[in-house]
Amino acid sequence: MMSLCLVSMMVGAEPYPYPDTPPLTPPYVAEKRLPSIFTPKQRMIAKVADLALPGAGKPAPTESYLWQPSYSEDFCLRGPARAYVPQPGDIVLSADGSKFWKLMHNLAGTSHPTHSMIVFAFPDGSLGILEAGPHDTLKCRTLEALAHMHSYEEEGRVWVRRRAVPLTAEESARLTEFALTANMRKFAIGRLARQLTVFRSRGPIRTAFVGNPHGLDRESYFCSELICEACVYAGLLDASTTRPSATYPRDLFMDHSPNPYLNKHLKLAPCWDPPARWTSTPCPPPVERKR
Repeated sequence: MMSLCLVSMMVGAEPYPYPDTPPLTPPYVAEKRLPSIFTPKQRMIAKVADLALPGAGKPAPTESYLWQPSYSEDFCLRGPARAYVPQPGDIVLSADGSKFWKLMHNLAGTSHPTHSMIVFAFPDGSLGILEAGPHDTLKCRTLEALAHMHSYEEEGRVWVRRRAVPLTAEESARLTEFALTANMRKFAIGRLARQLTVFRSRGPIRTAFVGNPHGLDRESYFCSELICEACVYAGLLDASTTRPSATYPRDLFMDHSPNPYLNKHLKLAPCWDPPARWTSTPCPPPVERKR
């Protein structure tokens, strides 16, 4: 999720088998190739955005580990570590160590983690990750899973809520369809900024009535909203009770929420394991806590 303080300043500014079946609504959209309808200027802007992403174009780490799970966003690595292979439906969350940015999120009634993503399968079977506004950019993006996770590890902490119940071929195809269609849509900077105001869709009463799923009808999403929409579209979350526009990354992490409606209805367990720290090495160096 783009840091909420940054958003507020910008409001006024312009081993699992992968499915071999096609999505339910073909055709797939090639992620690596920009649509031909883009103007040269739009293609140039998109290319600059590609190059600006930390880790873009870099090789994925050769190793991948999950530590023992815990509903705690502390700095502890709870051993023993075990090898981790991403699978479609895994939810990835991350946070840096900045006390300043944590304060900004506190003002919106939330805290770490501040980013959320979901793993999906590209049509060729390779694993990608879908995120809205990666590294404070202004687009929804589909990127290589492990390479992108490593780019966040270099900035702070990364967790995975591993899918405990593997997706069916149909569910995975739906998730892929959603991810490839949402790729390059806008980051919902205005809607996210409203989370700092009285006009937000999150509240002790209003969340029961607003913030419902919109699927692919939206032209923009913020990060946790995008994850919830993707899960609803794939049939992993109940469309009648999920509130994407009122859900924050910390809600997805903790499996409970200070919001009464979400606390009652947003439960990822037992279909997802509790969050576990992810690292690209079994013996990572200590994380420097930013001030």
